[in-house]
Amino acid sequence: MKILLVYPKYPLTFWSFKYAVKFISKKASFPPLGLLTVASLLPPEFECRLVDMNVRRLRDEDIKWADMVFISAMEIQKESVKEVAERCHHFNKKIVAGGPLFTTQPYSIKGIDHLVLDEGETTLPMFLDDLSKGTLKRLYTSKIRPDISNMPLPKWSLIERKKYATMLLQYSRGCPFNCEFCDIAYLNGRIPRTKSPDQVIRELQNLHDMGWRGSIFFVDDNFIGNIREVKKMLPHLIEWQREHNYPFSFLTEASVNMAQDIELLELMSGANFNKVFLGIETPNMESLKECHKYQNVGMDMVAAVRTIQNYGMEVMGGFIVGFDSDKENIFENQIEFIQRTGIVTAMVGLLNAIPETPLWERLEREGRLQGEATGSNTDGTINFIPKMDKEELMIGYRKIITTIYSYREYYKRIDTFLRNYRPTYRSKLKIVDIKAFLRSLWKIGILSGARFHYWKLLVKTMLLRRKALPQAIEMAIIGLHFHRVARTLEKSNPSW
Repeated sequence: MKILLVYPKYPLTFWSFKYAVKFISKKASFPPLGLLTVASLLPPEFECRLVDMNVRRLRDEDIKWADMVFISAMEIQKESVKEVAERCHHFNKKIVAGGPLFTTQPYSIKGIDHLVLDEGETTLPMFLDDLSKGTLKRLYTSKIRPDISNMPLPKWSLIERKKYATMLLQYSRGCPFNCEFCDIAYLNGRIPRTKSPDQVIRELQNLHDMGWRGSIFFVDDNFIGNIREVKKMLPHLIEWQREHNYPFSFLTEASVNMAQDIELLELMSGANFNKVFLGIETPNMESLKECHKYQNVGMDMVAAVRTIQNYGMEVMGGFIVGFDSDKENIFENQIEFIQRTGIVTAMVGLLNAIPETPLWERLEREGRLQGEATGSNTDGTINFIPKMDKEELMIGYRKIITTIYSYREYYKRIDTFLRNYRPTYRSKLKIVDIKAFLRSLWKIGILSGARFHYWKLLVKTMLLRRKALPQAIEMAIIGLHFHRVARTLEKSNPSW
């Protein structure tokens, strides 16, 4: 059987890094790890092809070739999914769909023939068994949480690795916390399940043997969700890195309480982690309590961020406005916190209610829901009636975005970050890095409105913080992307 795996296109967002990846001659930031894992779970006699629409367009010939089309997607890819479904049915191809979008909203897309939901290690074998018997059903679902230590290696041969900026590896699934707005507890459970250290090393060795060098993203819901197990794994990671002369740098998602564990920070730094995304959400303690983000309550967030930065890791932060407890000063408070901590990559979004979350259920009970979320909390839309006047909320959100991604404030944050940052990770200068730097000289240093700030940053870093020069250049490049997305967001929301 011929299986075409399709990963739908992302719209322009802060996280797409569309304008930034061009500097390093890449097409997309990340490959579709979910589909590559699904491909490895299919019988060996199945012939598979994969089309990532973020790398190349889906051709009619691709669809005609297939016996079945498999789609995996997140909510933000919904419009692209609709287009793919229409095109596949034009050629009378059966569509099998799974992933977060379909698990939380199984019937949101017309024309899907079979829904293989929840975790594929459990539900895909059910589908394959019925396929072999000729008794396929519409829906396959299970709340059994599989043991991910038995997962096969992703089928990396299906993609062109050179078209991506970063490779992906999943160490664990699940998060012990239950933030009101988050769907992770529904999708992957609250008890983190981990892979064995040997399995992680095997995946790294596989990527190394394929010739990959550079960045790897641990795509866990919360990398430190099971701190005891991650501390057992990291020494193995450090040893492997040392033996192979540190071919990889790592980034991941975690919770702010990592700042309270010095042993953990030392291990992550030693393994060559150089970036971590934290769900900070808000400096307003009442809003943190409202959304059940108790792990952040009572913590000195500024000190926590600086502690992590001092261990050689850039803190990327997620922030939200629109909580019921937010007052009119929340916008200035968010800006002040982001600038003071030097969180250069600050994703500030409007609160939105995602299906199957406690927030969705509460707002539904209160009669405040207004349609579906777009999946992008940074597009200036909201799908419920906020307690704050909606116009005031929109004006305040616009102020945050236009302020923190103005060139002046953005470069101020870079300077603040570099003053607190203690570079510890090891990296080798590659030809692609040199090309990106030379392109930045022209595209940012000459053509962009950031040229004054860019040259000031470049000279100051070379004179005072030479070891941090690669980070400074990378941040300048990413800043160009953020600025352009912010401008696009302004133009698409004329009511602002």
